[in-house]
Amino acid sequence: MQVPARAREKVLFVSRPVAAMLLSGALVGCSLIDDRSEGYVDAQEGQPIQIPEGLDASRVGEAMPIRTISTDDSRGLYPSSIPRPPDMTSEILDQNYVIEELDDRIWLLVNEVPGRLWPVVGAWMSERGLGVAYDSPQLGIFQSELANYSMRSRRLLGMESDATTAEPKVLLQVRLAPGIRRKTTEIRVRILELGSTPGELVAWESDDGAGRTPGQQQRELLTELGEFLKEREDSKSFSRAASGMVSKPLVRLLSEAEEAVAIRVDLDFGRTWAEVNRSLEDMALPILDLNRSEGWLQVDFRTEEERSPGWFSWFSDAGKPVHTHTIRIQQSGDAMSVTAERQDSYEGERTSSDLLTQLFEHLY
Repeated sequence: MQVPARAREKVLFVSRPVAAMLLSGALVGCSLIDDRSEGYVDAQEGQPIQIPEGLDASRVGEAMPIRTISTDDSRGLYPSSIPRPPDMTSEILDQNYVIEELDDRIWLLVNEVPGRLWPVVGAWMSERGLGVAYDSPQLGIFQSELANYSMRSRRLLGMESDATTAEPKVLLQVRLAPGIRRKTTEIRVRILELGSTPGELVAWESDDGAGRTPGQQQRELLTELGEFLKEREDSKSFSRAASGMVSKPLVRLLSEAEEAVAIRVDLDFGRTWAEVNRSLEDMALPILDLNRSEGWLQVDFRTEEERSPGWFSWFSDAGKPVHTHTIRIQQSGDAMSVTAERQDSYEGERTSSDLLTQLFEHLY
């Protein structure tokens, strides 16, 4: 429908004042909104919930407890800073001392560098009556004095309470080594039974008098040592000599033309296989198939966008795992080599180099 020019001018003449009034009203309205950004500072604590007599009060509690703070200076928290959340370090540290086991090996994994733990481990041996007869910070080995002549040491190592002249000479060795993950330490223990008092440090690789320390006994010793380390984790002591143990990382990413081609792992096959599987689990990467004897794993390394079936999810199988890459673990010289191959059927954007880079970040 045609509108006369004079009518159009009238409409425009009326609309402009109305728009101006609406805009000014909106601006004024903004100033009428209460600024409650400081409300949490002035808020008063409400009355606790009163449970009627005769009802069970154990089912009523705080779903998310709030840390109690002093109200005397709470106003000073604004606007210079926001209240910090409760310190959760104590809960995180519960995972800093973990006993791990693979085949016949048991060790205590600690999220700390060897140089920090070395003095504390020596203190543990002294306080438990074992003493330290020999030690080598470069090798990471402590060797105790003979436990035969101390009742406390005999109980700790599971020896009979009554000593006899025919019994073997018993001592404990503790070995610290850098872990496969950065800034971690793996601690192992073993009990030696010898025919005579050793005049030097017994090599850890030597089987002389080693026998086989029962797994349960190793776990008990490592558990006690872990509790001792945890109680003294605020210690500021540090061993410069023991820090030399971290000079060579156990995991290295090898590259060619700025592309990752392999991961070198200075461990045996069994340990490398276990660590790669742990890393894939941390990455939440689906494993479709694996063969430990041949050293390969088939994984789904698609992006989240590639995994999503989109609008037509009822017609698509995109949510199911798809074999996109194969990871191989093989002996290469004196170390293990971890490589990755991209399947020809995969048309996504992720390369074998991308997989190795992410795997390395979780390994090390």
